[in-house]
Amino acid sequence: MGKQLKELTPKLTDFIKKQPMFFVGTSIQEGKINISPKGLDSLRVLNENRVVWLNLTGSGNETAAHLLKQNRMTLMFCAFEGPPLILRLYGTANIYHQYDAFWKEHISLFKDILGRRQLIDFKIDLVQTSCGMAVPLMDFKEERQGLIDWAENKGEDGIRAYWEKKNTQSLDGHDTAIFKKDKP
Repeated sequence: MGKQLKELTPKLTDFIKKQPMFFVGTSIQEGKINISPKGLDSLRVLNENRVVWLNLTGSGNETAAHLLKQNRMTLMFCAFEGPPLILRLYGTANIYHQYDAFWKEHISLFKDILGRRQLIDFKIDLVQTSCGMAVPLMDFKEERQGLIDWAENKGEDGIRAYWEKKNTQSLDGHDTAIFKKDKP
């Protein structure tokens, strides 16, 4: 049923491009494990062993804090329509902020969305598929506009104030380096 591969195949890359949602998992040695759903056309496959995704402003910033301490990450995609499939990508990631050269070189891959917080450059070590036969069938209706509307109502200054209040530390008190050019 499941397979392990060293890289994405063209078929798996096409599968990823069709998914309106994916999940991100990170953790460090101690503290909470983070699993977050992501959407809004925020992921790009660069090649068979590398993806980059745009991390938008959220209520927390766990992924950033975790990656600064332990750069391992898992991405998971599920087929909610069509043939069943679960696809997991395992690897290491680096996080880049608006003040980093990587950001300036790669941000044009994404739509200009207010509230863009970080870019995550993910290098794939292992690709694993599994059956997904217990994942429910669901119809995709549309992207939610709430986060975009919220960011537009806050404006750039309001978002930066929100980052200061909610996005500078993880739930466990680890720094996210959102404003620091010299990361911890």
